[in-house]
Amino acid sequence: MNIRCAKTEDLMNMQHCNLLCLPENYQMKYYFYHGLSWPQLSYVAEDEKGKIVGYVLAKMEEDSDDDPHGHITSLAVKRSHRRLGLAQKLMDQSSQAMVECFKAKYVSLHVRKSNRAALHLYTNTLGFTISEIEPKYYADGEDAYAMKKDLLGQVHSFPKNSSEEMLASLHGVSLTLLGSKRSCTLESHGTTGLPFCSVEAH
Repeated sequence: MNIRCAKTEDLMNMQHCNLLCLPENYQMKYYFYHGLSWPQLSYVAEDEKGKIVGYVLAKMEEDSDDDPHGHITSLAVKRSHRRLGLAQKLMDQSSQAMVECFKAKYVSLHVRKSNRAALHLYTNTLGFTISEIEPKYYADGEDAYAMKKDLLGQVHSFPKNSSEEMLASLHGVSLTLLGSKRSCTLESHGTTGLPFCSVEAH
């Protein structure tokens, strides 16, 4: 398995994965919005044949009245590749990029109140906590749990040279990472083939 920062050519396959896995779907322009605005934050998981089997779509929130923080727009892993730890690895890489590139203090997401499996993943595995309930958040009128995870305590646990040290620390998954703050800055100024990273929650 391979986890890497997403590229513009991955968009169609990410959208296909989204349609297969989730009730919350997005137009292609929304994927481009994330990819062009925050090319460092979205990631894909691909199998040994290079087929995308999961993604995390993420962004930075632009509320100037709050601490800088990221948001997980969408996280999805195909059913055939679940229980392999891919969701956690995708989320870890996106969160690390939020801290290294944008000095994010925390990351947020939304999840349906009825989605027990996702709620279990976010609380028990990924360390999110419920901050509030947002009534009728979804188009069908269902409420959402707004969730947060503090990233301040993780800053020092992130490796300084991610591309090399993360390879040694994660078992069975190879990673292609942006690495340092400098590489994040350079990557965000690219004009073609912009890489960007992905996830599902809203």
